[in-house]
Amino acid sequence: MPTNPDEPYYCSQQINIPPELPDILKQFTKAAIRTQPKDVLAWSAAYFRAMSKGETPPVKERLEMPIASQKTDTGLTPGLLQVLNRQLGPKKIVPLNVIEEKWLDLALPKEQFDDFVRIGSFGGDVEWTKFFALAASALGENIISAMKTVCEILTADPEGGPARIPFPLFKDLYTYLAQIDGEISQQHVNDVINHLQYEVDKQDGYVMPRNFTSPDCPKLS
Repeated sequence: MPTNPDEPYYCSQQINIPPELPDILKQFTKAAIRTQPKDVLAWSAAYFRAMSKGETPPVKERLEMPIASQKTDTGLTPGLLQVLNRQLGPKKIVPLNVIEEKWLDLALPKEQFDDFVRIGSFGGDVEWTKFFALAASALGENIISAMKTVCEILTADPEGGPARIPFPLFKDLYTYLAQIDGEISQQHVNDVINHLQYEVDKQDGYVMPRNFTSPDCPKLS
């Protein structure tokens, strides 16, 4: 019985719990544990907003363990970049303000986003793969690690597999990052692509990290 006579009394028969609620809360909790958001409230709002619209929520596929050699000062990780790619990749061309919204939903630094916009001269509608590749370059020490990250996130192979991607996509993003770098000549890019073509022809048009990290392949930079 309530101690305050003015307090309404409820019994279990009076409380109607929506049948979907337990499963919604269970899935939300599991998503939060996997994603480990920096700002739980902001991320939660983005999560339920996406779910209500039938969009891909900002959720990692699995708990991501920190890597000692990984650049983490920006807050960006391969897992978070993969989240962004699942949300934005299918759209191909994405308004810059939408990329910014998804970026901030993950509590990633606005300064880092602004740097990418400046470096890539992005504005209006953006080719997502270009922004994606530039973000991947922030996760490693050089263009080789950037292209490995690109392959590992964009591949359709299962985790731990060869991480193959279509060669035209590799050529497009490698050429783009080489241009952004500014110190890799077009002739060197052509040498890399021509060398890889032999392996690609034997792999049904796909390239994988072991091809461009092989001692026989000219270094990407």
